[in-house]
Amino acid sequence: MAAALDLELPATGPALVAHAAGDLRIDQVPLPRPAPDEAVVEVHYGGICGSDLHYWLHGAAGESILKAPLVLGHEISGVVVRPAANGAGPAAGTAVAVHPATPGPGAARYPADRPNRSPGCTYLGSAARYPHTDGAFSRYVNLPVRMLRPLPDGINLRTAALIEPASVAWHAVARAGDVRGKTALVVGSGPIGALAVAVLKRAGAARITAVDLHARPLEIATAVGADEVINAADTAAIAAVEADVVIESSGNHHGLASAINGAVRGGTVVMVGLLPTGMQPVPISLAITRELDLRGSFRFNDEIDQVIAALADGSLHIGPVITHEYPLAQALHAFEVAKDSTTSGKVLLGFGAGPLSPPEDVRTA
Repeated sequence: MAAALDLELPATGPALVAHAAGDLRIDQVPLPRPAPDEAVVEVHYGGICGSDLHYWLHGAAGESILKAPLVLGHEISGVVVRPAANGAGPAAGTAVAVHPATPGPGAARYPADRPNRSPGCTYLGSAARYPHTDGAFSRYVNLPVRMLRPLPDGINLRTAALIEPASVAWHAVARAGDVRGKTALVVGSGPIGALAVAVLKRAGAARITAVDLHARPLEIATAVGADEVINAADTAAIAAVEADVVIESSGNHHGLASAINGAVRGGTVVMVGLLPTGMQPVPISLAITRELDLRGSFRFNDEIDQVIAALADGSLHIGPVITHEYPLAQALHAFEVAKDSTTSGKVLLGFGAGPLSPPEDVRTA
């Protein structure tokens, strides 16, 4: 790490850029002079998110349409190599996770603790607004110190790449209220779904059932705390669960239909999976007649601090969610692996800082 601190920072560096649907490139991008409140972070690991995949595959993620080249990436961990000039924030050599959100115009209309609802909020690696907000899939990145969360001893940088998606899952579970002693159903056991299982387990859910079409995600869900798994094609078994709390994380209308069918009368369905833009065919009549509470869940707020604390004290078990790891030079292959949910959970990119596992598949579950 000391060597990294002595590095002369380059004027440019490699970054992963989505230019259009199907057009993903490793470009050399400039590293501008940081603002007084920005630190320079050397990125060690970045997790490939579903939104990154959508920008690559479709040129859009939900309502966010790609209108210009965008540096991807918001699930990152790294080390501060140049602290902010104004003296704020972590010192050089500090390992950090990153909160990628910036509250924007309109935040004052929303509760102070819910800036994620602000329509002006921006997010690293997001095309929600134009000009787009570049992400952090690059060797070096300038970040405002308010985004940086120092990592306690015991949290390695590889695991820390899961802190951002785990915060999304934590926020989703929190949207359901107190889950202690309740039955829970998680529809869609990709990385966010598996992380939701882990958060539900820590929060004291009495019984957790995970649903997915494929065996590999269900294996991961079991490894992080699911008590039962069901294949998504078995709609009768899903309906028989009658869960008090359902986390819908599949991001498609079939999964939302299963979530509604799998909830007990008067239950709560939290929708964290981002469905495609436009109308969706789902059995809303059942939600009405069963008096279900349907609740949206979007990103997160300060839950990141709770996630870090839970990882530090060992009460949150999420390691098995990471299944593969590749260097940036193999980014396109990594994205191909990440889109194949039959074989992968969370796929990490390594950015050449510090040790990296061999560029073959790294299985942890």
